Amino acid sequence: MNLETMCLHEGYKPQNGETRVLPIYQSTTYTYESTEHVAKLFDLTADGHMYSRISNPTVDAVEKKIAALEGGVGALCTTSGQAASLIALLNILKAGDHFISTSAIYGGTVNLFAVTLKRFGIECTFVDGEASEEELEKAFRPNTKAVFGETIANPAIVVLDIEKFANLAHKHGVPFIVDNTFATPILCRPFEFGADIVVHSTTKYLDGHAVQVGGVIVDSGKFNWANGNFPEFTQPDDSYHGVVYTQQFGSAAYITKARVQMMRDLGAYPGAHAAWLLNLGMETLHLRMERHCANADTVARYLEKHPKVEMVSYPTLESSPYYNRAKKYLPKGCSGVIAFSIKGGREAGIRFIDSLQLASLVVHVADCRTCVLHPASSTHRQLTDEQLLGAGITPGLVRLSVGLENVEDIIADLGQALAKA
Repeated sequence: MNLETMCLHEGYKPQNGETRVLPIYQSTTYTYESTEHVAKLFDLTADGHMYSRISNPTVDAVEKKIAALEGGVGALCTTSGQAASLIALLNILKAGDHFISTSAIYGGTVNLFAVTLKRFGIECTFVDGEASEEELEKAFRPNTKAVFGETIANPAIVVLDIEKFANLAHKHGVPFIVDNTFATPILCRPFEFGADIVVHSTTKYLDGHAVQVGGVIVDSGKFNWANGNFPEFTQPDDSYHGVVYTQQFGSAAYITKARVQMMRDLGAYPGAHAAWLLNLGMETLHLRMERHCANADTVARYLEKHPKVEMVSYPTLESSPYYNRAKKYLPKGCSGVIAFSIKGGREAGIRFIDSLQLASLVVHVADCRTCVLHPASSTHRQLTDEQLLGAGITPGLVRLSVGLENVEDIIADLGQALAKA
């Protein structure tokens, strides 16, 4: 199936006489006919659901759909995008380990990597994504276990050179993890460019309607976990009677371990109703992304010509330093998110935001409705000035998430607010 068809038909496939729409299995528990079967479930030798902290039929269908869209062997839904990034890393990192991340990533992820994981004894080195391969090589250490980046960085709208980082990671025998939230698999499938693991905040475009908070981890099934750098995949897991993940689960070793070990212990699994809402949103993902991209391109070109705007960051603009890279990785469009600065700095930006009438000021992005935010004073407020600049955020930067409204109405609202800025 093509991606557009997958959005509607992957995951849940009703049998004869079953409901046409994915059911909500609102249950924490499941019944069994024998203790022998339950034992097999807990030994990981039989398929099925043990408890809704680890899996649920509704969530399972959504996981299958997302895995198909990204081209992976399996997926694991989580209660937030932050939980997805955390579990994706903790599945392979332990105290004393090190990993590398590009600096142009979501501010909450920066805090997770630089502060919280550091408390766990895990160290992160942030690098400039535009640095040369020779310069990036210097960041690797003997205990480096992963590399992380975002396809389209939030909020700087930097396009990642996926192949460059994938090749570097593989050269050192470690996986490359990509946050594909803004691009979605409709615009970019990082596995096709060498990425090994993909994470999403499903709260954003996959949902598209601001009705559920969630995340997901997707496993490409292509990384060699038996290369000697990850003994936790090739040595017996005492918590499951000595199961060896690479032997028993093959290409799905990573995502299986993430579920039965990490999710079992951390308990960040979403409820059935949240997954049902996410599935409903994904059924129109392909249509929404096409409109988001078209509207954003039109708005970006309007802003670039406006006399009160000093800078616009959107990769489809010929003036963008990421124009050619976007053609390679994002040929169908670059999402609906634009970053721009207004002449007059922070105060002018505040006047602009407070004057908007159609666009909403919200701590959110990638919604079907146009919304706006000042990252330096909100989502990225916890970052230092140095971290802000590393993430591509200036004091007056405005993040505009272009929605699905008529683009003429969006531009009219921007125009009247800019007149007051």
